[in-house]
Amino acid sequence: MLVQLVSHTMDTNNMNNSNSLPEWDKHLSTKPRMNIGIAVLLTLITCGIYGLVWQYKQMKILNFWLNKREYTFGMWFLLTIITCGIYGIYNEYKMARSIVEIQEQNNLRVHNVATICLILTLIGLSIVSMAIQQSEINKFYVKTDT
Repeated sequence: MLVQLVSHTMDTNNMNNSNSLPEWDKHLSTKPRMNIGIAVLLTLITCGIYGLVWQYKQMKILNFWLNKREYTFGMWFLLTIITCGIYGIYNEYKMARSIVEIQEQNNLRVHNVATICLILTLIGLSIVSMAIQQSEINKFYVKTDT
C-alpha cells in the first residue's frame, strides 16, 4: 500500500509555472500547511512513526512545487535503512535546497536553511530540521504583497 501511495502520479499539465502559484486543492489530497507543534508532538508521542507520515507529506509538497518527481518516499525509506541513516541525512539537506529553489522560482523571500538542517540532522535532531523545513513550506501558502 505504501508503494501505491508513492507511485501516485501527479497531473503535470496543471502544475506550477514560474508565473503563477499552483492551485493546491486540485492536485493534492492533503492540506499544504501543517501545524508544526502538532506534527512534532505526534512524532514524539508515536516514537517517530508520525515523522514518517510527515516526511511523506513534505516530499509530496516539494514534488508538487518543483513540478517534478524529485522525491519518492519508498526509495528514501529503503535507502535510509540500507545506508544506516546516511541517505536520510543527505536527503534532509537536499530537501532544504529544494525549498530554496522553490522560493527563488516563485519570488519568495529566500531563507537558506540547508546547512542548519544538515547540522541538526547530523547531531540527531532531524525532527527540528523537519520543523524548520515545514515552517518554510508553510510560507509558500501565505499571500504576500509583492
